[in-house]
Amino acid sequence: MEVLRDPSPWSELPRGGVVSVGNFDGVHRGHQELLRGAVARARERGVSAVGVTFWPHPERVLRPESELRLLTTRQQRVQLLARMGLDVLVELTFTKDFAATPAEHFAREFLFARLRPCEVHLGLNFRFGQGRQGDVGFLQTLGEELGFAVVGMPPLEDELGPISSSRIRGLVASGAVEQAAQLLQRFYFVDGQVSVGKRLGRRLGFPTLNVEPENELLPGKGVYITACFIPSFSRLFGGVTNVGVRPTLYENHRLIVETHLLDFTADLYREAVRLFFLKRLRDERRFPNVLALSAQVRQDVAQARAFFAAGFPEELCLLP
Repeated sequence: MEVLRDPSPWSELPRGGVVSVGNFDGVHRGHQELLRGAVARARERGVSAVGVTFWPHPERVLRPESELRLLTTRQQRVQLLARMGLDVLVELTFTKDFAATPAEHFAREFLFARLRPCEVHLGLNFRFGQGRQGDVGFLQTLGEELGFAVVGMPPLEDELGPISSSRIRGLVASGAVEQAAQLLQRFYFVDGQVSVGKRLGRRLGFPTLNVEPENELLPGKGVYITACFIPSFSRLFGGVTNVGVRPTLYENHRLIVETHLLDFTADLYREAVRLFFLKRLRDERRFPNVLALSAQVRQDVAQARAFFAAGFPEELCLLP
């Protein structure tokens, strides 16, 4: 997939393709259904499948007080969108000036004049342009005039309601990683670099990797069964990850992500890794002493070994 960021007016943009527009944070099941439909139509028509998205997220620009924490980093979103089969991704910088662009100007001068789509696909809830005036109905009217079709997809729902990025953020933040995985159609993952820790895990008998996360949103404080992809080994390793402040060992310590890998002893300092959160085991809690903590970690590791006894889950395939 070719990625074009803020292409200049004279850039070579793919014309005549099927265009999908959205923020696509998390690239969840609803996004996937929209994109699969658009890519399928592009293949049927023998044209390019083009995605149009924005960075930073519009809410971060328009409502900075919301303290939005995204499900994916910029690069993770690119990777996930590439897996959907898009040929080209056009990423536009979202600013307050951009937000003030009238919807008709954006539709005529960018979508039509520069991309000349044969079809445009977007969610029925998606809004664009000054005052959020642009929507599916607006584009359909304009498309009839200019000669492109518009497909609006209603929100995908499950038994609890619409599947949305904000709903998934809430699940991840609360530690409900298994429920989040159902809506993402993948395990939630965090990328980061291994940093030097204080080696307290080693003294407890369970050496850990301290991971400095790139992601803004971490699963809620607790202990999780995780899988760790290590590029230098080109494979996954099962493990147990604690997200928290280690209350038994520290007072008012910063939030950390530390992972004990099963049957692994190599030095990974400063290496990049990807952590997949598969299952929540328990809350983080304070133990009366280090011996009690060590006994609990031993139980956590035993549960992880039992979980991986049959191998890694089949759907665990989103490697960097």
